[in-house]
Amino acid sequence: MRCPFCSQIEDKVVDTRPSDNDNVIRRRRECAGCGRRFTTYERIDEVLPVVVKKDGRREPFDRLKVVSGLRKACTKRPVPVEELERIVDRIERELEESNEKEIPSSRIGDAVMAALRDTDDVAYVRFASVYWPFRDLGELQAEIKNLVERRSKR
Repeated sequence: MRCPFCSQIEDKVVDTRPSDNDNVIRRRRECAGCGRRFTTYERIDEVLPVVVKKDGRREPFDRLKVVSGLRKACTKRPVPVEELERIVDRIERELEESNEKEIPSSRIGDAVMAALRDTDDVAYVRFASVYWPFRDLGELQAEIKNLVERRSKR
């Protein structure tokens, strides 16, 4: 592992422990060159399907894009970061288990919408206002009305 401080390649592992519900290995390393310590994380390299965008472009699934969208929707909301990570973990797991080589981006968006609907109403509406092509305020109001009706039935 290349030292982030001096670029020396040789180091020794000082400490190893599981992290993130045993899905990640955290390693403390000490550089043989400068003696400084740094942390690395090791995760299984999963094979995820390629995402097919609305315009037909194809790109690899990007976990950080999903996390970023969730964080924007949940800004200033009482939703813990751990909950956002669980949502993305669940979506990733579903994609892996689907065994499909390609999936439409709308499937990821729908999964995010479903998770936010159960997590936080305001975050759900924020995400929906960007994700769905509402033509006018009336359509957005109708979706909010549906959300309120679903909540009152619980």
